[in-house]
Formats: sequence, C-alpha cells, structure tokens
Amino acid sequence: MGSAQYENLNGKASAESTVQEQHKKSSLMKISSYFTALRPWSLSASLMPTLLGSAIAYKYSNNADFNYLTSILTIFTVLCVHGAGNLVNTYYDFKKGIDDRKSDDRILVDHILTIDEVTTLGGLLYLIGSIGFALLILISPARLEHLALVYFGGLSSSFLYTGGIGLKYIALGDLIVLTIFGPVSVLFAFMTQTGRLEWATIYYAIPLALNAEAILHSNNTRDAEDDKKAGIVTLAILIGRTASHVLYAFFLFTPYIMFCGNFDEVF
Repeated sequence: MGSAQYENLNGKASAESTVQEQHKKSSLMKISSYFTALRPWSLSASLMPTLLGSAIAYKYSNNADFNYLTSILTIFTVLCVHGAGNLVNTYYDFKKGIDDRKSDDRILVDHILTIDEVTTLGGLLYLIGSIGFALLILISPARLEHLALVYFGGLSSSFLYTGGIGLKYIALGDLIVLTIFGPVSVLFAFMTQTGRLEWATIYYAIPLALNAEAILHSNNTRDAEDDKKAGIVTLAILIGRTASHVLYAFFLFTPYIMFCGNFDEVF
C-alpha cells in the first residue's frame, strides 16, 4: 500500500472518528436539554410529600405490610406527572409571551428545544405516569375509585395550572400548589400503601404545602410587574407588595410553628 493511500485511509478514519464524537456530544447535549426542561430542581416539591405519605404509612402499618416496591412506583409515578406539568407550564408560558430572555425558564425562548420536542416529552411523561398508575392499581390494596380520584385529580391539576383555562393566570395557581404539593401527594402515597383514605394525613402535609407555596409566592411577588404587563393575574398582584411580604412570612414560618407545637408528639 502506498503512502498516499495510507494517508487517505487515516484521513477517512480520523474524519469518521470526529463525526462520531460530534454525534455523541450532540446526543449528550440533547439528553441534558431534556433533563433541564423537566426542571429537576423543582421536583422535590412533589418528592417530599410523597416520601412523607410513605413514612406515615410505614408507621401506620407497624412496618409489617409496608411494600417498598409500591413506594418506589408511587414516587416514580408522581415525579413523571410533575415533570409533565413543568413542560406544560413551559409551553404555555412561551405561547402566551410570558417567558423572555430574563425568565428562569428559557428552554423555548433560547431555542434549546423545539415546541414539538417539549410537547412530545410532556405527553410521553403523562403516558409513563399513567402506566405507573396502572401498575399501582395491580399491587396496591387501595380501591380503584379512590386511587383514580386522587391520581387523575393531581394529573388534571398539573395540566390546568397553565393549560386549558390556565389557573395560574387567573390567581388560582396558589390554590393548586397548596393542594397538590401537600395533601394530594401525601394522601396518594399513604393510600397506595395502606388502602385507606385517611383525611387526617392532610394535617401532616400542611407544612410542606406552605413551604412550596412560599417559593411560588416569592417568585410571583418578584415578577409582579412583568406579570401585569403580560396580562396575567396572581395573588401577589391582587394583594400588593406589602401584603405579599407579610403572606410570604406566614407561609415560611408557620410550618416551624406547627412543628414546635407538636414537638412532643414527634419525639
């Protein structure tokens, strides 16, 4: 083989290697973009109440009937629905012109993902979450109608937060957050383990719900002027900046007051 042919083969091999490396980097960047679009830093808002509901069920059942597989599947299902809800939020905030270069969520604004990619991923997560729910029906002692009521209530709320009538845009987003990231998640996790519908578990969900609402309310207070310009209404806009600061303090410190008031019961 001549030197010219050898150099030609080396050049082709090097070019192919470069293309493969670029393709691999592109694939990794795309996966990273999908992961970022889910807003993983926000998933603790649904993860913690789900873990709390499982912990209450663990204590309630005296450790005997607790099913770890059910717990893992419940967490997986809840996180899928939460992630899908985040993508719905991204889509509708972009379509309504609320997200811009200054927004925290710039997945669509900066063209990191396309609208089709965001909607496809959101639909896929709703589908996977529903498959997880179907599996829970098979292994959970809870009645189907009770599980369905809580699950589809949470799923529809995650969509309607910004989709459909857009509860976030008519000052009802706070109510959704207080309900979903507390009572609904805790009750769902407790029920999948025990099969019982115990409304008393909601009391333990209140501190987590208030903490989640504190985060949302602080963001809405910060963005009040921009939200006004975009034509949406939030609780922070309705009550004004001063009252919003007072309400934020209430959301932030009430959970600690509740904890101190029940310190002896906890320990």
